[in-house]
Parts: sequence; structure tokens; C-alpha cells
Amino acid sequence: MNDAHGGALVGPGSQPEDFDGDRLDYMVMPDGMAIFSAANVPEADAAQAVPQGVAAGHAILAALTRAVDGAGPQWVDLTRLDAANLAFVDQLLGEGEVSVVFGTDIQAQESVLAGVWRVRESDAAGRRLRDYVDCAPFPAGLAERAFNGARGAAVLPETARPNIFNAPPLIAEINEHIPRVGEAGGAGHVINLSLLPHTEEDLAFLDEALGRGGLVILSRGYGNCRIRSTGTRGCWWTQYFNSQDTLILNSIEICAIPLVALAAEEDLADSAERLREIMEIYR
Repeated sequence: MNDAHGGALVGPGSQPEDFDGDRLDYMVMPDGMAIFSAANVPEADAAQAVPQGVAAGHAILAALTRAVDGAGPQWVDLTRLDAANLAFVDQLLGEGEVSVVFGTDIQAQESVLAGVWRVRESDAAGRRLRDYVDCAPFPAGLAERAFNGARGAAVLPETARPNIFNAPPLIAEINEHIPRVGEAGGAGHVINLSLLPHTEEDLAFLDEALGRGGLVILSRGYGNCRIRSTGTRGCWWTQYFNSQDTLILNSIEICAIPLVALAAEEDLADSAERLREIMEIYR
């Protein structure tokens, strides 16, 4: 059962040969996507040459503060910054633990400040269309679009096949929980496939029943974790790998966004405090 971006959900090839390397084809960013590095705060003297970048830093702090105060997701547009000013912002924010790819035209990278996301949208030729910072537990625009066009329930494949045992009742369980996605206080529902007896054919059956979505999340916050949206609303396929890149947990999550990809409220507050201290350098 092969992943649409070249990986396999189960069986041989289900784990990358080099989790942080170029062999993770489905996470390779388009040429227009910058490669971020850990935050290395620019010196105040160097910042004098990039006043627009410094202004963007202060705007990000203001947006993050509003988000922490309960105003909801906040955006800061960087599209009009030139290369030097944009490089200042990239250096200021650095690269965090979570990366997101949506189709071929949208990429997001969490900064070292949890809940502060660099998001870029490109056209088919790789030209930058939008470049902005999203201050939220997860990039709001991607969360809203993750299941555009998705069906409302998993659909049992029509073709009968051998060696299918536990997949059909799991489809019923999934469909039972889909209507609860987004309920206030709801933590979602997890089906741990690693603990359930199943065949390769069961997994292929589930993959077909759920369909494939276009959003891929890679998180290194709790070991190596990769998450893919499915073609069924609110359903995610989540996999964890150990340090030897062996698949150790395979699960289906029915929720708005898997918790491992979300910045917590206290993380946002800590990020605002850290960024406030950093921006004092440039006053």
C-alpha cells in the first residue's frame, strides 16, 4: 500500500531510510521553500540594514500577543519583503519541530517559537504567491482547508477480497466518531492499529475506504512522527518511528488536528515572552 508521495503506510518501505535526509521524498520542499535553521538572533548593528524585517518582527510579536489574549489566529504578511529583510525574519524565527506540506503549493514550518508558523504558497511553477506568519496552535488556513472536498464518512470498498478480517468493523467505529469531530472539549478518538490483529489486506482495505488527503505533517517533537490527512473528513493516519526508523505505532485518529502537531496555549504564551525579550534588542 503505497503513499501518494512515494512512501508506504505498511510493509516493506514503510519507514524512511534516513528520516532527516533527502530520502523522505514526500516531505521534500519545492525549490521556492527556504530551509530554516535554529534561531540565531541577529545582532542589533546588523539589523539596522533591514528595518522592514525588524518591523515585521515587532508585528509578529503584536500578533502573537493578540493570539495569546484570545483573539484567535493572527497573520503577518511578509510577501512584500525583499530577500535581505525576509532573511532577517527567517533567522529571527529559526526552525522548530513541525513541518507541513499541503499538496504541491503550500508549505509551513513551525519556528523555534511554538505556535509561530512560516507559511508560503506557490504557483505551479514554484513562484511565491503568499508569504506570511501565522500565530496559532496550527496554521489556521491549512486546518480549514485540510478536508476540502473530503467525504463525510469512510466508504466500504465494493470489491470483495480475501484476508479481510478486522477492517469492516473498524470502518463502522470510524464513522461513528466522525460526527463528533470539533465538539467542544472533544479529544478525538484513536484507533491503535499496532495493538489490533490485522492483515496487510486489512490495512489496504482501510486505506481505500478512507481515501487519501493532501496534507502531510512531520513532527520531531515526540520522536519521529508523520501524519497524513485522509480523504474522509476528520480522519488522519498517524505513524511513529523509533531512532532506528522502525515503525512502532500505526494509528488512525478522528479529530480536528492530531494533538502532536498542535502548540499548547502555554507554549504560545512562552513564545510571546521569548519573542518580547528578543525584540527588545532592536528598540
